[in-house]
Amino acid sequence: MSRDDGRTALYRLPIALRWRDLDAFNHVNNSNFMTYLEEARIRWFESLGEDWVTDATAPLLAAVQMNYRVPIPYPSDVVVELFADRVGNSSVTIGHVIASADGATLHADGHVVMVWVDRASGRPTALPDVVRRVAAG
Repeated sequence: MSRDDGRTALYRLPIALRWRDLDAFNHVNNSNFMTYLEEARIRWFESLGEDWVTDATAPLLAAVQMNYRVPIPYPSDVVVELFADRVGNSSVTIGHVIASADGATLHADGHVVMVWVDRASGRPTALPDVVRRVAAG
């Protein structure tokens, strides 16, 4: 799925839904949307090939904004796409889209803010160089 704003995806993760993802209304429970995003973010970080988390620093989820557009029926395959919306000193805002595998249906969109913190103090610290470099494009 391509975004109308012309941004290029940082990462794309196809996901095959599982039966257990459903709720009593026979579509994917809203909490699973967050799990799909978490999986995509972790896989993106791992794909960077450099340290994004260390014994001294780690990312924390500071904010989440999710717009639920269309329920995801079962069975379905979806694609999660991540985009760099903003790169700060200690944080990165990652836009996200959850769409049908063919790109025809937008199920959800929004963004998260990830803040890197010093594990000892809990205070914000500089973004890892690789995250800044890749997210800044």
